[in-house]
Amino acid sequence: MVALVKQRRPKMTYTLYAAPLSLYSGKARGYLRWKNVPFREVLATRQVYVREILPRVGWPVMPVMVAPDDTTVQDTTDIIDYVESRESGPTIYPEGPKQKLAALILELFGDEWLLIAAMYYRWTFNEEFAYQEFGNALYAELPLEERLAKGREDGARFKALLPLLGITPNTAPAVEATYEEFLKAFDAHLAQHQYLFGSRPSIGDYGLLGPLYAHNYRDPASGEHMEKTAPRVASWCRYTHAPQHFGGGTFVGGDEIPGTLLPILKMFGREQLPILLSTIKHMKSWHAANPEGDELPRAIGMHEFTIGGVTDHRGVVPYHIWMLQRVTDHLAALSGDDKTQAEALLVLIGAETLIGLDTGPRLQRKNFKLHLA
Repeated sequence: MVALVKQRRPKMTYTLYAAPLSLYSGKARGYLRWKNVPFREVLATRQVYVREILPRVGWPVMPVMVAPDDTTVQDTTDIIDYVESRESGPTIYPEGPKQKLAALILELFGDEWLLIAAMYYRWTFNEEFAYQEFGNALYAELPLEERLAKGREDGARFKALLPLLGITPNTAPAVEATYEEFLKAFDAHLAQHQYLFGSRPSIGDYGLLGPLYAHNYRDPASGEHMEKTAPRVASWCRYTHAPQHFGGGTFVGGDEIPGTLLPILKMFGREQLPILLSTIKHMKSWHAANPEGDELPRAIGMHEFTIGGVTDHRGVVPYHIWMLQRVTDHLAALSGDDKTQAEALLVLIGAETLIGLDTGPRLQRKNFKLHLA
């Protein structure tokens, strides 16, 4: 008699449309690798945009993930939360209320504040490399020299975004100084911890990974600088992005916030939070002037901001409020000692303004765009 062995049905595969040079592709790819879900990556060439991304999303953007049931998910935070809600195993969200609060803050800090340094260093010190990378990604079928020419055309549109981010000759020295401050603090933290909160990566780690890996580590001039001045950060970029065995790791016990993280969290309170508060103010004014508005533009004007003690202007970006709502929603759900401890952390890092903060009109992502809820 032949013994029959029941075959385990293989997991279905996710598809990630992405590119090596893309900041947010690095964030999503690193997470999917750690989560150990089966996925295949498809280079987001021009043909892929026309054939797959535009019909699914409606506008040119990456990364885009297609789930095994053909559900399309766009935006790295949505991609991560989609997979977290459907795949078993350890989560990147700490259970402790303080650690989760800090992790959400650091995702926001990485996604939207370190973006400034990422774009500055790419287009100040790595411009020619970036043009070639745009050509290699979008026009992979063309000869090398033609890719570079086409890459210049597409890359120029991204370089033109620098003033919207507040990157000007006036702010350039401050961008460098605050980035150096961050690198020094993060490198010191990594001398004691593998990730932000122990031996398991958090959502905050992946917020930092996008700008630090895809731009500031992978781009050659800024990568060489990181290796020399913050070698532990460079190593963290490699292993946080690299394929890994699924082991999980652990968060620091007792909901402890490592003291080595406080300088970075204080940078959030000092540098990024004032801009978020100004964005809320402008969003409320925009909503009052556009009561019937629904889909939100990428920017709703310009406002004054300060980085490293230097004041200039940058775009008012409503998306930042959507990300901030993740932080304030977590705070609003706390009670008792959890609430007390979380609020004490905010006071410690100079972010007590977040306690009970009215973020203005509720925002939501719908049909791959930002809308009023």
